[in-house]
Amino acid sequence: MSIRLYDTSTRQVRDFAPLVPGRASIYLCGATVQAAPHIGHIRSGLNFDVLRRWLGHRGYQVTFCRNVTDIDDKVIAKGHEFGQPWWQISYANERAFNDAYAVLGCLPPTVEPRATGHVPEMVEMMRTLIERGHAYAADGNVYFDVRSFPDYLSLSNQELDNLRQPSGEGETGKRDPRDFALWKAVKPGEPSWETPWGRGRPGWHLECSAMAHKYLGSAFDIHGGGIDLIFPHHENEIAQSRAYGDDFANFWMHNAWVTMSGEKMSKSLGNSVLVSEMVQRWRPIVLRYYLAAPHYRSTIEYSEEALREAESAFGRIEGFVQRVVERCGAVEPAAEIPPAFSEAMDDDLGVPQALAVVHTAVRQGNSALTADDKDNAMARLAEVRAMLGVLGLDPLDAMWADTERGDDLHGVVDSLVRLVLEQRQAARARKDFTTADAIRDQLGQAGLAIEDTPSGPRWTISNP
Repeated sequence: MSIRLYDTSTRQVRDFAPLVPGRASIYLCGATVQAAPHIGHIRSGLNFDVLRRWLGHRGYQVTFCRNVTDIDDKVIAKGHEFGQPWWQISYANERAFNDAYAVLGCLPPTVEPRATGHVPEMVEMMRTLIERGHAYAADGNVYFDVRSFPDYLSLSNQELDNLRQPSGEGETGKRDPRDFALWKAVKPGEPSWETPWGRGRPGWHLECSAMAHKYLGSAFDIHGGGIDLIFPHHENEIAQSRAYGDDFANFWMHNAWVTMSGEKMSKSLGNSVLVSEMVQRWRPIVLRYYLAAPHYRSTIEYSEEALREAESAFGRIEGFVQRVVERCGAVEPAAEIPPAFSEAMDDDLGVPQALAVVHTAVRQGNSALTADDKDNAMARLAEVRAMLGVLGLDPLDAMWADTERGDDLHGVVDSLVRLVLEQRQAARARKDFTTADAIRDQLGQAGLAIEDTPSGPRWTISNP
């Protein structure tokens, strides 16, 4: 079965046929770095990390470009609000985004270009668009003439006569109110660059077209982002890139939102949950499971209860992994992944169905442990590790070693807890179950869960 992906532009699931055999190219609209990331921001990067991993597993050599929008109206506004240079706001939050991607196990992109590093490419693109009659300069601004591009709005499936194009302050001189800015004329106190049409700064949409062209060429396989980017951002990218002469993206993939009380999670609504705060309360691998487990096109309604359910579900997987290792020793991931898992992933990244295959293997493995069938248990663990590996969720992977618990701290806690557990075991041996239960309860109040196993008690950190 070939990989099939939902293409927003055709509104159907299509066979993925790369433009270059054996290679896959992805452009993902990355962070606009006016603030630190919440889990809604990071969901997009995480979902496309899963896509990138699956394509790699299927044998494709993946080029993954994820940009940084480091100059934008919101970035400048934040600088004014906090009395800091715009670049200081941008860089601090770019680092916060990279920390969030890393702590949740996302592989680094092949290239991560900043918008401000590509102004010459933007100027060249504008010059060509003006020469071809698709753009014009006015009052120091440069606008794209939407009526010059007949296929405009085909992605978002809107009618031009009904369109209300968002406009920014100072966007004067438009021939048509629906035209959008490629370049914005300089304003007092704002950063600017020199162009043939006057000093100014780039428009948001032009940035991505210029960077995609530079790193992925005139045509590439997949363009991704959140559903909120379909219009105006991705619609405008298509218009300017194709008018410039690029074929641009062959597939358009969009992930759904993380919502709270039915609303998109956003800073403006005051309902965001910062990744830096979340990972203090929840293990990063659990947070990754929570965000990756639903289908990428399904909305996630955030709640503490949903996170606890994800923690419990992943705990069942992790518990099986630990039990087999304790009883049977180290088990490497299997060379082959179960066909049912591959079929689910090939069908538009069906992670929910793929995880159902994982949980089935876990149940079979636990039954094998109960029957003392170590060979069967080890075989199931090998399959489970292989499946979790392509989702970035293998708890034995070295990438989680530094994000779960610091090694030094874990060693200290482990020594202290084992001293207490020895006292509990001594109490159980003399049939003083009241004391043994009291010790277990006290450890539970301290945030530790105790599980009695055939090889002795095992502790894990539990969330309150």
